[in-house]
Amino acid sequence: MIQYANFQHKKVLVLGLAKSGVAAAELLHELGAFVTVNDSKPFEENPQAQSLLQKGITVICGRHPEDLLDEGFEVIVKNPGIPYTNPIIQDALNRQLPVITEVELAYLISDAPFIGITGTNGKTTTTTLVYEMLKNGNRNPLIAGNIGTVACGVAKEASKDDCIVIELSSFQLMGIQTFKPKIAILTNLYDAHLDYHGTFDEYAKAKLNITKNQDESDWLIYNANQQIVEEYVKNSKAKKIPFQSTKRTEEGVSADDQMIYWEGQPFIDRSIIALPGKHNLENILAAVAACILYGCDKEKIEEVLQTFSGVRHRTQFVRNWQGRKIYNDSKATNCLATKVALDAFKEPTILIAGGLERGHSFEELRDSMKNVVGVVAFGQTKSRFIEFAKSCGVDTTIEAENVENAVEKAAAISNTGNVILLSPACASWDQYPNFEVRGDLFIEAVMKLN
Repeated sequence: MIQYANFQHKKVLVLGLAKSGVAAAELLHELGAFVTVNDSKPFEENPQAQSLLQKGITVICGRHPEDLLDEGFEVIVKNPGIPYTNPIIQDALNRQLPVITEVELAYLISDAPFIGITGTNGKTTTTTLVYEMLKNGNRNPLIAGNIGTVACGVAKEASKDDCIVIELSSFQLMGIQTFKPKIAILTNLYDAHLDYHGTFDEYAKAKLNITKNQDESDWLIYNANQQIVEEYVKNSKAKKIPFQSTKRTEEGVSADDQMIYWEGQPFIDRSIIALPGKHNLENILAAVAACILYGCDKEKIEEVLQTFSGVRHRTQFVRNWQGRKIYNDSKATNCLATKVALDAFKEPTILIAGGLERGHSFEELRDSMKNVVGVVAFGQTKSRFIEFAKSCGVDTTIEAENVENAVEKAAAISNTGNVILLSPACASWDQYPNFEVRGDLFIEAVMKLN
């Protein structure tokens, strides 16, 4: 860890706790800053705040005082989920105080270079692929961000011989000032988080912060399948590496039906790839490009592609049961994600779907239901989803009580050669605290099939 002296004796406010806030507060305290933490959760219900207080960090809990910044803070470190419309953040900006996120702090104290991954979809899979390939190639990767350990914690332990592979949200990227990844990846851009950013343009600009400090000594890997991405990256000063999943190209990394190409030359035979789906091919291309640039051997990349079957809850292969391939895509909490999952399979598919009722239409799925031969629906939306499935020409439709019961019913109506896919197209909160719990219970039920 670089002993970053610019925080010594400075008054720093950490706004919002959770894991990133705690890590930031502890690190700043270690760097000699005078740290105050402000969190809305009452102190008596806040074990994280209680722990920080015991370490000598000032804690203000249960409220956000309007005059908080009158205490003379010089830097604000905010939780990524706190919007910039927050009154304290607005006050800080009006006072021209630096407002950063924990990612910026991690970068300032890190001895290791960063590989940063952002985009609307595919961040977690791409981050995991890069990490696994570099690990297999003995390139000393560490994983951080939304997918792994809080970035500050990783950066503290990283040496100059390591590499930090980090998944980055638009929220995190809005709070960077000097963050400069050696390699940046932009997987794609779609409408998302507009309630936070206001417009697609503001959202895209937040994502593009990943490359704003890069120069010609760095690389930006981007999705050349999307013209809008090409438009947004054109002003980057980094060396641009496009990935293209629909045809062979002479630049960057590309693929046709048979091969993956690097700079137009055959590199990897696609038949070895274990991970299904067009969307995952894009993730694979981005990861392959990053690992080539970082000096990973082709054989080590191929070994991962032969065995990697998906990130947990994201089109994750669970089991081959009596000639049926069963996949867990519990992370698919909206129709776009389920559409992508359905489009990944050509086999006759039994779809397990349903969940929280938000009143949204399922029409976006219609063109992707062509290979669906059966639907088992559960949760608040089960009746509506069954009605939609029937309108798509699906003859076999069954309602289930929950995801575990849905596994039993899906198995009963399936045939050899079918895919059984949990891809709910709905949030989990009507029956489960999060999509991870829903997915874990699905996996348990699948493993009990005999």
